[in-house]
Amino acid sequence: MIDYTVNKDVQKQNAEYCKSKGIKLPTIAMMKNPELVPEEAKAKLKNTGLWDIDPVNLYRITWKNEPVGKGGQFGKVNHIVLPEALTGTKAKIIALTGKWFPTGAHKVGATFGCLAPRLTTGQFNPQTTKAVWPSTGNYCRGGAYISALLACDAIAILPEEMSEERFNWLKEVAGEIIATPGSESNVKEIFDKCWELRESGEDLRIFNQFDELGNPLWHYNVTGSAIEEVLGYYMKDGDKFAGYVSSSGSGGTLAAGSYLKTVFPQSKIVASEALQCPTLLNNGYGAHRIEGIGDKHVPWVHNCKDTDFVTAIDDEDPMRLIRLFNEPLGRELLKENGVDSSLVEQLDLLGISGVANVLSAIKFAKYNELTENDYVVTIATDSMELYGSRIQELAAARGAYTSGQAERDMEMLLGQTFDYTKEMNYYDRKAIHNLKYFTWIEQQGRELSELNAQWYDHDNYWYGTLGQADEIDAKINEFNEMIDKS
Repeated sequence: MIDYTVNKDVQKQNAEYCKSKGIKLPTIAMMKNPELVPEEAKAKLKNTGLWDIDPVNLYRITWKNEPVGKGGQFGKVNHIVLPEALTGTKAKIIALTGKWFPTGAHKVGATFGCLAPRLTTGQFNPQTTKAVWPSTGNYCRGGAYISALLACDAIAILPEEMSEERFNWLKEVAGEIIATPGSESNVKEIFDKCWELRESGEDLRIFNQFDELGNPLWHYNVTGSAIEEVLGYYMKDGDKFAGYVSSSGSGGTLAAGSYLKTVFPQSKIVASEALQCPTLLNNGYGAHRIEGIGDKHVPWVHNCKDTDFVTAIDDEDPMRLIRLFNEPLGRELLKENGVDSSLVEQLDLLGISGVANVLSAIKFAKYNELTENDYVVTIATDSMELYGSRIQELAAARGAYTSGQAERDMEMLLGQTFDYTKEMNYYDRKAIHNLKYFTWIEQQGRELSELNAQWYDHDNYWYGTLGQADEIDAKINEFNEMIDKS
């Protein structure tokens, strides 16, 4: 369960500090339904940029931001619907789009889910303690951003091979950046750096997305609710929600699928990963180019017992498709093949991992022979706004994009098969759960009793923990009242 132990002295100091900085905290209920956002905050947002370092942007931690760079209010859930002309499957594939969060990625929500309980209870003091955000990319960006909004020192940790755009932005926002060896697959190196920092004696708090339950709690409540709402826009009598697809990553985003199982009990959860590092598929290892999804371990917060399918994507496929979706000749070919021009112009909403998630959704649809009455939902964590340098690198390495290459890439997309798709039985799920022992018990010092509770007391552990949004909101409301009175 989330720890609500209160340090009253620090809690009072935090409220006074937030008062001095003009900071009020949104509730999870507001993130699900921004109509609840105070009118005073809405008025200020009309003159505030989406990425501005202004605490009012805490109220923009939602899937329902108006898709504009400045002055936006709130509307429907941001998403795109991908037709058969693009996917090669009759099933309707919907991708929620994370570009319109502050920082351009939904991970800012997970960082809030981790930080809010600590701040409001006085377990974390932003005036004296540095916030450490270990990540394979977007989570540390979100953490650095939230820290900046709270005028708190932050340390961002991410692999040195992540995109140039990430590092350039972090240099302007984070107090300190630590680039660890390797790529997004080198998570242990990030954990090793965290241990080094712990043992340094410095006053800091590590918010590790891979084991902080505030991460899946946020997605269970906010992302899960957003997907339910999107399905309500389209589904009619006779339609079926078949499944939810997300990269394994930190395990947090997958939790939205657990919420959806409470609404659509027959729906499936699909964990997507890179074929070059097939940790869940066959306990494999390696390195790959699908940035930000992390692997070579099973996150503590991954609910393995709820995971129904695993798919692995060859990282060459999304690298080819980001050119098809973004190069002029590729976009022209898509239009010629019947993809609506308005959708083609929005395909830059899919970052590299978003493209990989779409490919996994296609594999899931084809494996299950889904029809036009079936819906599959996936996530575009971020957009090509964070990967422009990758397009340039591909052009430098492979030459200018040609119509012939576009045709081959289109053929590859429409010809996707369900190879490297695994439908998990009980013991397949237990096998990936058991992998947690080696990372989290032997290396990271977590409790064996909790690991066993995740499996053997599954519903109480997972649904009991992730269902605590009301308790967190009560703490936030109490804290906001303290701010008003301080």
